[in-house]
Amino acid sequence: MAHILVINSSISGDKGQSNQLSQQFLQQLPAGFSVDTLDVAQDSYPHLAMAEIGAWMTPESDRTPEQKALAALSDNAIAQVKKADAIVIGVPMYNFGIPSQLKAYFDRLARAGITFKYTETGPVGLLDDKPVIVLATRGGLYQGTAADSQTPFVQSFLNFIGLKDIHFVYAEGLNMGAESAEKALTAAKARLAELAPAVAA
Repeated sequence: MAHILVINSSISGDKGQSNQLSQQFLQQLPAGFSVDTLDVAQDSYPHLAMAEIGAWMTPESDRTPEQKALAALSDNAIAQVKKADAIVIGVPMYNFGIPSQLKAYFDRLARAGITFKYTETGPVGLLDDKPVIVLATRGGLYQGTAADSQTPFVQSFLNFIGLKDIHFVYAEGLNMGAESAEKALTAAKARLAELAPAVAA
């Protein structure tokens, strides 16, 4: 039975197109899967601070209660990713970038010696690879242009921690009229239907 981790980041909640696409994708999966849903917009992580990094670098047995609580933010996030057989990430575009809440979450996944390490030939990701579906929803048209800072950043970050089986599903032009939005969402849903069998395997 496949276990799916869904990471939503739309500040619009259930009205957000990326959140809706993630739910529609789950509905397309064959029965028998389990799911964990994390909404980083609703249950947001604070911006990363040196106190938290210091907690990571302190041996677990030597951590103060405050450090244990800080380290748990990252420990729990990484444990969820490790547990999952596949990951779905909703990534709306805000001001040409990913939501700041999602960036704060990503900061908890990058842990030297745990999710990546540096070698003489460069960084090596330490997480076991698994399918990652990235639902990229945009009001305008950005795919393949210099204004799309999301795609290279998200791909580089996930590769950095060992996740390389990445599938970007774009829904663009959502604020360019009803016809444009309907066309984009229909294409995105069709692509998700193609990906569903492999993710649930």
